[in-house]
Order: sequence, then structure tokens, then C-alpha cells
Amino acid sequence: MQHADMGVLDGPVLIFGGPYSNLQAMQAVLTEVSARGATPICTGDVVAYCARPVDTIAAIRASGCAVIAGNCEVQLASDAPDCGCGFEAGTTCDVLSVGWYGFARAQVSEADRDWMARLPGVVTFRHQGARYAVIHGGVRDVARFLWSSSPASDLEEEWDALEAQIGPVNHILAGHSGIAFDRPLRRGRWINAGVIGMPPHNGGTETQFALLDKDRATIHALPYDAAGAAADMRAAGLTYGYHTALETGYWPSEDVLPPDLRVPVAKG
Repeated sequence: MQHADMGVLDGPVLIFGGPYSNLQAMQAVLTEVSARGATPICTGDVVAYCARPVDTIAAIRASGCAVIAGNCEVQLASDAPDCGCGFEAGTTCDVLSVGWYGFARAQVSEADRDWMARLPGVVTFRHQGARYAVIHGGVRDVARFLWSSSPASDLEEEWDALEAQIGPVNHILAGHSGIAFDRPLRRGRWINAGVIGMPPHNGGTETQFALLDKDRATIHALPYDAAGAAADMRAAGLTYGYHTALETGYWPSEDVLPPDLRVPVAKG
């Protein structure tokens, strides 16, 4: 795992995950970064479900934002045939990933693949005296799904694996799973910043990011032009279900979700 240390960042730090080729969301979060005077860090998966992979990569690279290598970066950098999410074969998420990943794979340039190949798997920094590590999903498995309700032992074993590589940390910041949470553990807090490219399966079109400021992490909603992003997906022929997720606020499948995060009522 490549490791990059950003030194001391005692001002606001804005952490976000999964732009997912959603240019409108990418532009909105960069506006937040500027307005808050924050240092931005992305937990990875710059390219995924949506229609503007090339433009989204260009926007985040031009911003100078630190980026963690997510599973999509790892897979695209090596021109792998799938997204590496580890979806169970035959599930809805597995079937739908064929369409959006194939689209992204065909769009991304060799220069951008080279950039992805150089991204670190973990970034560390110090903030108000505490040492933070930023990862994508897990350390033992970059695409591991960890949730607010996952057994504490699952998060602790990832913490152990991380510290075995880079030494002690006070808190961990992560992404990948798509739904933000802030959870206290034995050694510190595990903070999932959520993603900006898809809604958090809650019926709203706003997405999520985390802000670390004055020794406190908070989760914030990110409003953006979801209708425009959905229109881009329709124009590109990416009508596998994620285009409607941008407008309804619900994912097209709950395959990866634990029971407590599934929606108990009919979606409409």
C-alpha cells in the first residue's frame, strides 16, 4: 500500500468519497471547498456509475485535491475487466456494474490510468494534535464494505492491519460504502465521509461529505444539480438504474446493504 503523508493540516479539512463520474457533484463539492477554505481529500472512486468520467477526472486533478486509490482506480489503472467491488456473482449490483464499468473503461485515457496507478492507498495527516489516516474501504481489502452497524471486530481488524503498516493513528477516515457514519471504537473514531456521486439511499437527492474542523468531524449534505447529472446519464445511454437513483434518492439494488440500512417501505 502506497502511503502519502500530508503533514500538519490544522485548518478545515473536507473529506469526500465517490465522485462516481458525476461532474455536477464534483463541481459542487469543489465550490464547498473554496467557500470553507478547506483542504480537500477524496477517498477514491473518482470514476464509476455516472456519465462524465473524463471531465470529473479533469476537475479533480486540476483542483490539486489529494486522492486515495479506490477499487475503481486500482481496476482501471490495470485495465481490469470489472470494477473489483466484490459483488456476489449474479446479484443486481454485479449485473449492473457490467454496463457502467464498461462505459468508464472505454472513456478513461492512458494518461489518466497512469495517474490512478500512482495514487496512494492511504494518506495521513495531523490535525489539532491527532494523527488521521484516510483509506478507501479497508486495508486488507480495498473494496471491503464497512457500515455503521458492522461488528466492531470488523473495523478493529482493519485498524490493526493499518497500524501494522504505518504505525499508530488516532482516527480513521474512509469511504466506499456510500453512506456516511461516525462511530467510536476502542482507539478512536471511524468516520465514513459517504460519497458525493450517489445519494445515501434515503429518498433525497443531496449527497454527503465530512468536514474536520476544530478537532471535530461533522457530516454535511451536498446539494447539487442531480437532474443535470441524470440527464447526462440518459444521453450517454447509462440507463441501468443508477440514473433514476440520482432523482429518487434510492439505489437500484440493496444487495450490498445490511438489513438495518434497507428501506422498509415501497419506493415510489
